[in-house]
Amino acid sequence: MRRIGNLKALVLILLIVIFATACASKNEAGNDTVAPAAPAETATFNPDEADGVDFKQMREQNGVVPKPSGSIKLGSVSKAFENEYWRTLKEGMELGAKTMKESGIDVSVDVRSAQGEGDEQGQLSVVKDMINKKYSALLLSPISDGNLTPGVEDAKKAGIPVINVNDGLIATAPNFVGPKAIENGELAAEWIADKINNQGEVAIVIGMPKAFAARQRTAGFENWMKENAPDVKIVEKQNADWDRSKARDLAETWIKKHPDLKAIFANNDTMALGIVEAVKASGKQILVVGVDGIGEAYESIKKGEMSATIDSFPKYKGQISVEVALRILGGQQLPRVIWTPQALIDSTNVNTPAEEIIGWENAKFE
Repeated sequence: MRRIGNLKALVLILLIVIFATACASKNEAGNDTVAPAAPAETATFNPDEADGVDFKQMREQNGVVPKPSGSIKLGSVSKAFENEYWRTLKEGMELGAKTMKESGIDVSVDVRSAQGEGDEQGQLSVVKDMINKKYSALLLSPISDGNLTPGVEDAKKAGIPVINVNDGLIATAPNFVGPKAIENGELAAEWIADKINNQGEVAIVIGMPKAFAARQRTAGFENWMKENAPDVKIVEKQNADWDRSKARDLAETWIKKHPDLKAIFANNDTMALGIVEAVKASGKQILVVGVDGIGEAYESIKKGEMSATIDSFPKYKGQISVEVALRILGGQQLPRVIWTPQALIDSTNVNTPAEEIIGWENAKFE
């Protein structure tokens, strides 16, 4: 009886091995058993380090924008329109489509956003709705580096081109349009260092830690100071989630804690404007530099309150992104990364027209 029991156990083990081998073979053959998903394209893709070209080079290399045979409906999803920056980007995209319509191209753009800058699932829902409605191409500015990835994968399966516009980063998106985010921080650091004679205490207010631009702007500022102004000491660094009141509260605390604080760099203008409120209340002379170039920041600079902003010209970036979409839909082969312009704006050039600063010309069409 003992020998029979051992034999049954041996047969059972043999059957298990055969079954497992068969399943593995099925997976390798691509049959109905689901194999573990292959890893997605690396999430470490960094457009700041990519081999891209700026939008003027793109125009030189690819010529005129091709005219599509039928009507084109573009879908754009931004972070949140509570921020003036995203409203201006929307205006730029709509202006780009209007300019194309005037050139005889039947194109429209539907620009939507999430309910707020933390509404990751709401933003994804908007993307999926556009895919279901078979929009011609998608222009996406995700809240975080990963929240729109499922939508991008669905769009690719549906044959809908996807362009990652500005921030956050979508590693699996075939194309990226935006400025070098790390240069935002570098430009701010260089300007501040010059104004404080390359020495003194400064602080950084970071956006959302999940956001690619926040990480890059901070890294650009820190690295530039380390390499070029080692006597500038970064005494505080904390995120305020792109929020004006949170940034103001941080600045109030830091001003009391560090009486010799000379400058604060904020990852966007909304936070910078909150910091300006804290600086004004303190009565101290502290430089405040933001990023984005929104209208309120320009007005603050003109009043002598905010010190400077790094303008990435969202009105023109929006037009460039629409142009890129039309080029892709027209069959042109573009580099994965297209750089858009940026410049530091302070009291010396705050009244200079943007067109003059960046040398803007409208695209030419077939």
